Amino acid sequence: MSVVLTETVEGNLLYVTLNRPEKLNAINAELLDELIEVFRAVNLSRTIRAVVITGAGKGFCAGADLTEAAAPGDIPGTTGMGELGFVYKFQEHLARAVLAIHECDKPVIAAINGAAVGGGLAFALACDLRIATTKAKFGSAFIKTGLSSCDVGTSYFLPRLIPPTKAMELMMSGRVFGAAEADSMGLLNKVVQPEELGHQCQALAASITVNAEYGVWMTKKGFWQNIDAAGLRPAMELENRTQALGYFTGSMNAMREAFAKGEDPEWPAL
Repeated sequence: MSVVLTETVEGNLLYVTLNRPEKLNAINAELLDELIEVFRAVNLSRTIRAVVITGAGKGFCAGADLTEAAAPGDIPGTTGMGELGFVYKFQEHLARAVLAIHECDKPVIAAINGAAVGGGLAFALACDLRIATTKAKFGSAFIKTGLSSCDVGTSYFLPRLIPPTKAMELMMSGRVFGAAEADSMGLLNKVVQPEELGHQCQALAASITVNAEYGVWMTKKGFWQNIDAAGLRPAMELENRTQALGYFTGSMNAMREAFAKGEDPEWPAL
């Protein structure tokens, strides 16, 4: 059975489910391979407009599977490698999965239904938006393994999403914290009861995909590009080019025509 399941909802929303519930969806080489492939396919899809990623069972993702030792050959390009080379390549493969989520052309919503610690926290942070249930738990657990908490994008995302002083404390201590605290820090878009998670994620996705494809695509790209902008002028230069290019999609004219008729616009296809 696949360890990453996919299901299309409402024609344009893809649900991606990490499917190792007996291990709280802990990360192994197979899960990484399938997750990377799923997001590669999403980028090529002309129908999928948004993605929700969640976990089967009681957890979102419990981080690396410490009960399953990977070996050379388990990931592409490592057959016959020594320990140092394999460990480094495995780390790169894990990072590749985080990048696949974050660099997806479509907005990605994390539906956090339980534990999201270590690599699971990194997966959630790599998403664009996060909705969690009251049962969700978070933690930068890397430091509890004897390694650094600076792992698979956590040291990049966390201090950009919450106050840096708070991020430092969480990364240094590795303590587990709940959904209410995560929400109070600004890490989450919403906290909901477990039975409401699917509905709330679909509603959030629908509020995005009702907009023009170009607008959503370029808003995501521009947001993450400009969060690292050297200053206001470079950020505005990117905005200027994006808006000028967007004019030629015909979406603004479609909006004007619909507005004059008191109707919702029908966005032209890219």
